[in-house]
Amino acid sequence: MNTDAEGTLTSHLTELRDRLIRAIGAVLAVFLILAPFANDLYELLARPLMSALPENNSMISTEPHGPFFVPFKFALACAFALAVPYLLYQMWAFVAPGLYTREKRLVLPLLLSSSVLFYLGIAFAYFVVFPIIFQFFTSTAPDGVAVMTDINAYLGFVIKLFFAFGIAFEVPVATLLMIRMGATSVDKLKAKRPYIIIGAFVMGMMLTPPDIFSQTLLAIPVWLLFEAGLLCSKYMPGGAPQAQRD
Repeated sequence: MNTDAEGTLTSHLTELRDRLIRAIGAVLAVFLILAPFANDLYELLARPLMSALPENNSMISTEPHGPFFVPFKFALACAFALAVPYLLYQMWAFVAPGLYTREKRLVLPLLLSSSVLFYLGIAFAYFVVFPIIFQFFTSTAPDGVAVMTDINAYLGFVIKLFFAFGIAFEVPVATLLMIRMGATSVDKLKAKRPYIIIGAFVMGMMLTPPDIFSQTLLAIPVWLLFEAGLLCSKYMPGGAPQAQRD
């Protein structure tokens, strides 16, 4: 390896380290702001389940340290979610020097749309999916079984669904990006629509708990978001990037 190559590699690794430090620092800074409100945040998170629980039933903690640590774990997850736009920016800033001019023009719209769709996915899970599935789960408990969910188990369950829906709602961005970069076309995606619908249900099966309600409530929005991305793609020119860099 020559000296120039070594210098380039070292500079890239140094920049990567710096951007990772900034990303971690941003998450920690938001966490420090949210930490005093950890219990309030967890109460808000638990509201969909608490509303569905039968009268006189409540959540429990099977671990002695659970009531203290679990709310802070959720506050940390909230900090990560709120820092997503900044994390995406740091990712873009690292790869930007290697992008084509045409690609760089897409960055701001992609960052904004990706962030908005991620938060919409989380909101959809909280306001639409959670009330439905928790009402169903609690209503199907056998006689004599008290539904008293552990707070740590509940946190793991909802965090998995939050990020599953947040990531799944990025489908329109992925669709537009593939067409804009010339990787595929609207006509090709239309021809593959049946496979994409099947893929949406497979995604729902892989990313959600093993129940048909969660899987369907994820698969249908993914399919509709794909159709929305396809519709928007008709009004956006495709093609490969220009062969010029800044």
